Amino acid sequence: MKLAPYLLALSLTASAAAAAEPPGFESRLDGLADSWAHVNYEVRDTAARATEAERLAGQAEALARQYPNRAEPLVWEAIAQATEAGAKGGLGGLALAKSARGLLQKAEKINPAALGDGSVYTTLGSLYAQVPGFPIGFGDPAKARTYLSKALAANPGGIDPNYFQGDFLLRQGDAAGAVKVLDRALAAPPRPGREVADRGRRAEATALLAKARQKLKS
Repeated sequence: MKLAPYLLALSLTASAAAAAEPPGFESRLDGLADSWAHVNYEVRDTAARATEAERLAGQAEALARQYPNRAEPLVWEAIAQATEAGAKGGLGGLALAKSARGLLQKAEKINPAALGDGSVYTTLGSLYAQVPGFPIGFGDPAKARTYLSKALAANPGGIDPNYFQGDFLLRQGDAAGAVKVLDRALAAPPRPGREVADRGRRAEATALLAKARQKLKS
């Protein structure tokens, strides 16, 4: 089978990039993903979760300093900070959410497709959806909708983009729309190596779907 010229160029570029990949870089990213899943879904104590999320953010920051031209460590640092923000709440949590937004905006400029699953857009959208709006915070439903739509365009069958779109729609009072995308989230294919994250997100999607369906009945 012959490759079209542009596909051949893309293939060669990808091969060159893979050859130039820093030794252990991908395994360290996998380690960040595994650690986050443990912190977010298996650490039950809120204070302990905040502490572990802060430690994880520090590890991601160190990797980002080592590889300043890579977006992936910035995304994981932002995700860890957002998790810490959720655990802490209050003004401290808001400051962390702002920091996470800044990291994601930086990552977006480097490579908006980092991690290959729409994570940059998903996380930005979820922050704009969940953080309080002006004058307290930077929450903005219009920006949330834009980023979450980009996330779905990048990864239409993914569990995370559909879950956060469902969460957003339910917050906006669109229970029917939420049910549709949450059903899609629960139908998402498993992610190899992400079993803990998948199990935790499916549990969240199941609970949110029940809430959306209850809204439709009321």
